[in-house]
Amino acid sequence: MLRGNFLTPSLIRTSPFLTFLSKISLPLMHQSNCHTYRSLLCWHMHSFTKPITDIKQNRFSADLTTGLCTLAFSKKSTVNESSAPNTGTMSNKSKKKARRESPEGVLRHKLDMCSKRGDVFEALRLYDDARSNGITLSQHHYNVLLYVCSCKCGSESSENGDRENDSNLGLKRGFEIFQQMITDKVDPNEATFTSVARLAVAKEDPEMAFDLVKQMKSFGIPPKLRSYGPALFGFCKLGNTDKAYEVDAHMGESGVVPEEPELSALLKLSVDAKKVDKVYEILHRLRTLVRQVSESTFKIIKDWFDSVDAAEIGVLNWDVSKVREGIVRGGGGWHGQGWLGSGKWRVERTQIDENGVCCSCNERLVCIDIDPRETENFASSLSNLACQREVRSDFNKFQEWLGRHGPFDAVIDGANVGLVNQHNFSFYQLNTVVNRLRQMSPSKRMPLVILHKGRVSGGPAQIPKNKKLLDIWRDAGALYTTPPGSNDDCYLLYNDDMHGYLPEVCSHLYLQTTLSLVSLIDDVRCCTDLEKAMMEFVFFINNLQIRLSVSRDGLNLLMPPPYSIVIQESENGSWHVPTITGDDLEAPRQWLCATRARVKSLHSLFSN
Repeated sequence: MLRGNFLTPSLIRTSPFLTFLSKISLPLMHQSNCHTYRSLLCWHMHSFTKPITDIKQNRFSADLTTGLCTLAFSKKSTVNESSAPNTGTMSNKSKKKARRESPEGVLRHKLDMCSKRGDVFEALRLYDDARSNGITLSQHHYNVLLYVCSCKCGSESSENGDRENDSNLGLKRGFEIFQQMITDKVDPNEATFTSVARLAVAKEDPEMAFDLVKQMKSFGIPPKLRSYGPALFGFCKLGNTDKAYEVDAHMGESGVVPEEPELSALLKLSVDAKKVDKVYEILHRLRTLVRQVSESTFKIIKDWFDSVDAAEIGVLNWDVSKVREGIVRGGGGWHGQGWLGSGKWRVERTQIDENGVCCSCNERLVCIDIDPRETENFASSLSNLACQREVRSDFNKFQEWLGRHGPFDAVIDGANVGLVNQHNFSFYQLNTVVNRLRQMSPSKRMPLVILHKGRVSGGPAQIPKNKKLLDIWRDAGALYTTPPGSNDDCYLLYNDDMHGYLPEVCSHLYLQTTLSLVSLIDDVRCCTDLEKAMMEFVFFINNLQIRLSVSRDGLNLLMPPPYSIVIQESENGSWHVPTITGDDLEAPRQWLCATRARVKSLHSLFSN
């Protein structure tokens, strides 16, 4: 067998990519992993239904665990010229039809249908037929096959009751297909590595899944959140805390942000392993990244506070001034000073009343502010992004206009408000909301209305009474029209950002319909430089949204609650965790309240 760093000169000359491969070490061949390596190789060699291609003829290792460092990938996949359509003189429509009706195109469609149905047997039959008929498989073909095999390995049920047989078949053939993909010199991508990582975890080898992620970075393929899932969940399932925390750290180094499933798995692992400091850390990460938890995460948190370990951890004598300083520095709702108090926790499922008071412990929750530095960074980043995506002069004009006419007590997304429960844009409905917000404003100033230019120049805008409304808003300096081709959300967000810090009595109001702000600004969020700051700012805006509903009685403005719907750690050490059940406006939201019986008296003692 070829050794780890062996590549013949002819192969190295194939691609500059191989020069890199010939110089790197083999992380999967380290001594501590020799047992895994040998067992995987033994299993791999005896599980293929077809003989493995002669290694010497292909001049690279066929061993799966080392293949990622020793296999040659060509810049382009080999094309079967006999099956490729002659597209030299065809129209674009004819070219598309020819590609669709070619053997490769037909195979692609059929495999996509198998993926949709989860039909591993038919997918493998198509694969075997394609190999027999000499059809060249592309990266997409291989990725679909690997995906189907990996999904079948991880499936919990099957219609025909043969889940175990399906899983074994997917596992066996999945590695065989991956080996053939390498033999055919088809470049892998993130989807390829992720599917093979799932196969590795199905074989209960999360170490291999983690090594695959590391190889992705070595090959210049940025891993995604789903790439880390197999390794992370695999280590959590095995109870391997050190490796699970290592995967988590690797995610952070790669700029990958975990979501609730990943944090929930880490939390349960930490609770089971009695890692009390990690439990505290992950609860705060849930507070920052998730804010409102699902029922499954709710149960894990409840189990922790009910545990003996939770009762034994904590301090009796804490520095009250330091705790308060942490609360102020963090914007309220948490201090980050560790577990406060001692003794058994009283854990209850409860609700928060309209004044923000917990119905269980009578503690008042707070409205959390955003860090001014985050606001400034977000405004700068959003302005730069808007100038890249919008016509720079247009957005600069808006900034200058806002400097002359702002700040405003409220800003209205005119298009959303005018179309709520309407077939056509309703200026009457929009004007009703404008007048109500003006009456609510302490300064009695008209709110800012942002409308696209098309809304003010055609259609209902040509009706005389609507023209009059537009003129009134313009004369009051309360109407801004965005130019054609622009994204209204950039203008709305920038105004929110620049003028969100008003006196509490006239806190900034953002009027929105049933859609959340996050879904309205997907184009902005896809910029990774903005994502973290935007998540914080969107949370801040969500605390101050007014929701609009339309009923037989007319328009209803649903005011935001006087507290932030987010995990809160109080000054006396108690915790309140909101679930995603309910919305605190139309239906009471379910909360977890965790308090200690003696914390309040101790806190009062130290305060005095």
